[in-house]
Amino acid sequence: MEDSMARTMPRLPAVLRAPGKRKKAGKTGPPAARHAVPPALRLPAMLVAFVCMVAFAAVLARITLEPSPASAHLTHSNLHPGRSLRAYLEHARTADAVKQIGGNALLGMPFGVLVPVLAPRARGVLRVLALTATVMLAVELVQGALVTGRAFDIDDVLLNTTGALLGWLLLGRRLGRAVHRRVGDPAGK
Repeated sequence: MEDSMARTMPRLPAVLRAPGKRKKAGKTGPPAARHAVPPALRLPAMLVAFVCMVAFAAVLARITLEPSPASAHLTHSNLHPGRSLRAYLEHARTADAVKQIGGNALLGMPFGVLVPVLAPRARGVLRVLALTATVMLAVELVQGALVTGRAFDIDDVLLNTTGALLGWLLLGRRLGRAVHRRVGDPAGK
């Protein structure tokens, strides 16, 4: 019986074989699960990213969750994507529009840069964007429900998420790959 199994096993696709029975594809050296970057370098990089994320969270809370009683009568919620953006571009002074749009995009950039370093499983762009959108949606909901002089604006969430995408494209993708690169991964990917 074992002989017939031994003859059958090599014909099975590698995915269907038991983990211990898989053929070695000519690989030598350490298993692919090991990190190429030694822990002595990877852990300090993650610690610095963590400290930066905590500092960013404090700044984010200060900027977005501080009450503004003087502007309470000016606030209004926006549930329609693009409405606030259109208002800024059509009716506001250029400096105010740049400040509002650029500031919201800038608030999302640290997520795109730091999340891939902090969370190896969240290095992909979709995961970074989903995490950013979720956190910023929560911030906007708290603003709209609990903070005087602040309102929920879906355009802020979209701009924050766009900022995270820019941060990921400019720096986060490379940093995440550099810190969490596996032995079998190419260095440039």
